[in-house]
Amino acid sequence: MEKPHQGFWGLWNISFGFFGIQIGFALQNANVSRIFQSLGTSVDDLAFLWIAAPLTGLLVQPVIGHYSDRTWGRLGRRRPYFLAGAMLATIGLLAMPNAPVLWVAAALLWMLDGSLNISMEPFRAFVGDMLGSRQRTAGYAFQTGFIGAGAVVGSLAPIILTDVFQVANVAPAGGIPPSVQYGFYIGALALFFAVLWTVLTTEEYSPAQMAAFEDADAVEYIHGGSATATTGARLAPLWIAMGAIVIAAVAQFGLDKPMYLLGGGLVAFGVALLVNAALLRSGNGDKVLSQIVEDLTAMPATMRQLALVQFFSWSALFIMWIYTTPIVTQHVFGTTDTSSAAYNQGANWVGVLFAVYNGVATIWAFVLPSLAAKIGRRDTHIIGLICGAAGFASFLVVHDQYLLIGSMVLIGIAWASILTMPYAILSGALPQDKLGVYMGLFNIFIVLPQLIVSSVMGEVVRTFFPGEAIWAMLIAAAVMLMAAAAMLRVPKRA
Repeated sequence: MEKPHQGFWGLWNISFGFFGIQIGFALQNANVSRIFQSLGTSVDDLAFLWIAAPLTGLLVQPVIGHYSDRTWGRLGRRRPYFLAGAMLATIGLLAMPNAPVLWVAAALLWMLDGSLNISMEPFRAFVGDMLGSRQRTAGYAFQTGFIGAGAVVGSLAPIILTDVFQVANVAPAGGIPPSVQYGFYIGALALFFAVLWTVLTTEEYSPAQMAAFEDADAVEYIHGGSATATTGARLAPLWIAMGAIVIAAVAQFGLDKPMYLLGGGLVAFGVALLVNAALLRSGNGDKVLSQIVEDLTAMPATMRQLALVQFFSWSALFIMWIYTTPIVTQHVFGTTDTSSAAYNQGANWVGVLFAVYNGVATIWAFVLPSLAAKIGRRDTHIIGLICGAAGFASFLVVHDQYLLIGSMVLIGIAWASILTMPYAILSGALPQDKLGVYMGLFNIFIVLPQLIVSSVMGEVVRTFFPGEAIWAMLIAAAVMLMAAAAMLRVPKRA
């Protein structure tokens, strides 16, 4: 039985909460380093403090997905997590710009990022819960539109408060500017009421109704049980050895410290495989750890194929986010002096460029469903990734600040596709009762490239392109093309 068709407002209501969540993420991403520095953090320590964000998502999302798959109450299956996460995130947003000392701000970042992930993760599964296969591209397109719009609003909020409403943008030493404080307050209200809108305007299908819906695409999952655990246990020493090699390489060659986390994660995964096998042998295979590890090792073929695509595409995005400012300031505005007026003008222009690609993604998201209906989801995503590669490569030949808007238009097309098509494809390859946990596990392939790129790219640029960070964009273009090539492994019917 096909799920009921949702009209425009039905699709709007299902994903509107994501608008508020993304405002929270955008405020966090744009201003937390500023808050840390205002409280006395040196630039060299910022990366260590920021590692909270990917690690929190890595830990929280699979667990929340696992439990949301098994929840049913007065508010339904996913909505309790929307609301609980939104309430905690609202408190975090109100408290963050008032942190009196650094350790409080660091603790609030963990709380804020964890809370945002509690709300965000079930939203990915919610689209799969509420929509049939034919409408999932449109459902995730709505989410992408709200992500782009929320990113623009959250990123520009302090600037708008200063330029339009004359709110002060400076504060005494050790203080947080009022424009940032009020931006966080407005963001807290927007987040809470946007999520509340989705909670109050949607009604989830009961377990009996969900059981009655048949999704012909969701046939790939095979329960692994003890056979999967045995295979995992055999591979566990390999994962542990790889982790040990990474840790040793960091110590030997002086690589960036976040690589320790990657090595530790590989070791932890190997240990988890051994623990899972032991739990199953002792008859305790119903434990959360055992079930999540089994789901990871038994992931469907389509998810494995998309995981590689995600890894490459997000690697390219992280390269862009790290290096766009130094590239634009040096090659377009002609300076590397961070105290100069030209540098700050260039840095401000990067903010405009980022708003452009998010704005384009908001618009292009609503083109994706009709394009996917004509040529298929797989080929639609390949086109988007190729556009992104062209946008990155164009940085090597474009030296005019306004022409870079064209580069960002191409990247915005890719960004819309990255936020939409993999999830639309994946949701059709998963069983309904595991949408939550697999959407959470899918986040691993976003976090891993973040850890690797942030740890390795600095050394690559220093060694091979000293003083010429612009070549990082060529690497990003090549990696994005690798994502497009990897997408060819996904069946065309997906």
